[in-house]
Amino acid sequence: MSSSSYGAALARVLAHEGGYTDDPRDPGGPTNFGITIADYRRYAKPSATAADVAAMPLADAKAIYRAHYWTPLRCDDLPAGLDYAVFDYGVNSGISRAARSLQRIAGADGDGIIGAATLAAVRAIPAEALIASLCDERLCFLRSLRTWPAFGRGWGRRVAEVKAAAIAMAHQATEA
Repeated sequence: MSSSSYGAALARVLAHEGGYTDDPRDPGGPTNFGITIADYRRYAKPSATAADVAAMPLADAKAIYRAHYWTPLRCDDLPAGLDYAVFDYGVNSGISRAARSLQRIAGADGDGIIGAATLAAVRAIPAEALIASLCDERLCFLRSLRTWPAFGRGWGRRVAEVKAAAIAMAHQATEA
């Protein structure tokens, strides 16, 4: 449905994720382009060090996002805008959580894997409503985290920006 949204969605995710960080308050540890050291080891370089994460080529991050976030979340099969909202949620909080949240708000079985039943449930609800509900649920989850005091302001801004951009993408797609 929305495979052409990947480039725009990825650009927005990368803008939010930024470059290299190693904030001691962040349980993800060394991170670059939003890719944690654990994910870099899992998907690209098993022996990666913090220095390797800092030197990670952008191409590696893009390949990881496509293969291990966008594709498993079936974003190419989601309506425009919702694809971006689900993708960003998955990047920030894990693909299983993003999938289960989408399933819950769409009324599908919450197994954490987006399949045919989830896609059918999603198609029965306007994308804008799903986006709004997904972003609201995401914000509630983030507020429950012990790291909210350290990162909440940025997370809140990010979710608001994702919600606005995703709804605009959905409106644009329905007008086309």
